[in-house]
Amino acid sequence: MAVENGDDDYTQDGTVDLKGNPVRRSKRGGWTACSFVVVYEVFERMAYYGISSNLVIYLTEKLHQGTVSSANNVTNWVGTVWMTPILGAYFADAHLGRYLTFVIASAIYLSGMSVLTLAVSVPGLKPPRCVESDVTDCKKASTLQLAIFYGALYTLAVGTGGTKPNISTIGADQFDDFDPKEKGHKLSFFNWWMFSIFFGTLFANTVLVYIQDNVGWTLGYGLPTAGLAISILIFLAGTPFYRHRVPSGSPFTRMAKVIVAALRKWKTPIPNDPKELYELDLEEYAKKGKFRIDSTPTLRFLNKACVKTGSKDPWMLCSVTQVEETKQMLRMLPILIATFIPSTMIAQVNTLFVKQGTTLDRGIGSFNIPPASLAGFVTISMLISVVIYDRFFVPTMRRLTKNPRGISLLQRMGIGLVFHIFLMMIASLIERRRLGAAKDHGLVESGGQVPLSIFILLPQFVLMGTADAFLEVAKIEFFYDQAPESMKSLGTSYSMTSLGIGNFLSSFLLSTVSRITKKHGHHHGWILNNLNASHLDYYYAFFAILNLLNFVFFLVIIKYYVYKAEVSDSMEVLEGQLRGMAPAATDQEESRRR
Repeated sequence: MAVENGDDDYTQDGTVDLKGNPVRRSKRGGWTACSFVVVYEVFERMAYYGISSNLVIYLTEKLHQGTVSSANNVTNWVGTVWMTPILGAYFADAHLGRYLTFVIASAIYLSGMSVLTLAVSVPGLKPPRCVESDVTDCKKASTLQLAIFYGALYTLAVGTGGTKPNISTIGADQFDDFDPKEKGHKLSFFNWWMFSIFFGTLFANTVLVYIQDNVGWTLGYGLPTAGLAISILIFLAGTPFYRHRVPSGSPFTRMAKVIVAALRKWKTPIPNDPKELYELDLEEYAKKGKFRIDSTPTLRFLNKACVKTGSKDPWMLCSVTQVEETKQMLRMLPILIATFIPSTMIAQVNTLFVKQGTTLDRGIGSFNIPPASLAGFVTISMLISVVIYDRFFVPTMRRLTKNPRGISLLQRMGIGLVFHIFLMMIASLIERRRLGAAKDHGLVESGGQVPLSIFILLPQFVLMGTADAFLEVAKIEFFYDQAPESMKSLGTSYSMTSLGIGNFLSSFLLSTVSRITKKHGHHHGWILNNLNASHLDYYYAFFAILNLLNFVFFLVIIKYYVYKAEVSDSMEVLEGQLRGMAPAATDQEESRRR
């Protein structure tokens, strides 16, 4: 084709190859490059969830920790895993680029996984086996044993800090916003990204968890370590096909300059004509592969940073584009805060939900279901929900709203928040039923197994998966989409920061509620080592109220949120096709299905 051999085939979004040369759409990027990224994530998710899904069981049964301490140790570690991406995003956007940051972090990740596998395999690195019903009576792990185990866990966390914010961003970078066809593919990318990676999660929550519970922890951790090594090789094999973005300097420094400049000129009036504000020539941005952004009236105080006062000091004078980039990152912060509470709910899946499962009848004939395997239903529910959403819900809503996404990203997040409210209400009712059965059979004090099937917990796992299909997918896409072009990794890290803070918040709430209710509450407290004598039903009802209040907060802040302007007209082209060019829209749908 002529286009493929001409200048029109070059990407227009500033992406280059590893040597900094412009790239052709026909040679690099698109779904070909994304296939390596997605397959990597399938194996990497298997590795990560192979560790995290059943970690609370290992801490309880092998390291002899109680309910609150084991749950908190899990959420503190998971919280760190999801907070370190801020550092990874910084190095990617400011210095090393996404690809190199990812490769270095992968090596750190793999080393942590390898040492962790040794820690669960070598007898001298864990305390002796214990058969006491109350694990707090068993011999504790030594300082050295804990140092090696947690050292490996947190080394792994540092590695994920460089991989998590960059892998999905690398995938999304393979589509050019300036090409309507590729932009259409990009709108579906995050749906199918989540769909694909959860195959790895499903394998971890079923096969690996079963191996850990019934075969051994050496094989149960060895397999995900091998899976991670394979995933890194798969990613490296796709190197010739990737498009890359050039690092553009520290996003934190650029934003700090804007805030400092605005504060230093807080008495300076802002001119009514935006053209009087300081801005670089278009050629300056074109040379760096960046895009100029027009001034907006939101967060108007920051516009003082680009008011000309005679000084050229970068801490006194910033360009309009630099100010608008800072505004875009700051505007997302209230949305980020609104995701903390639902992220706290997600933390319950691999902690309290799993602990509930240990108290129930897990038998199907002679086969015992590992409690952590129920998390597989979160995955299955999410996979089904994403397919239904992308293939049925979105096309239907497109016809009604003429929005290429079907509904806006914030509307999709709002639906997910509503699911979280109902999820915790139902979890509270289920726990109430479990406690009732424990009382009826005289199992409150003994903490024995309750004669109810573990499958009574199924609704809360299924609803969590459905909520994730709306909230988690929209959250990743929202923070990537709304971040400035030069801060995409940092924007993506917002969604991970949400999960990190959610896990730390879970630790805080669990410890605080446990302490307060032990001191002032009913009986011995809401959360004890003996779950039959606890009141998780009250705790889950408390979570339902928190989710309701959080939803009200979300409704308030989205009223004032202003979406950033698109850097290209691709969305307008897609909207035009939906409004009056049905054949073109049909062709696009066909291209997505191929």
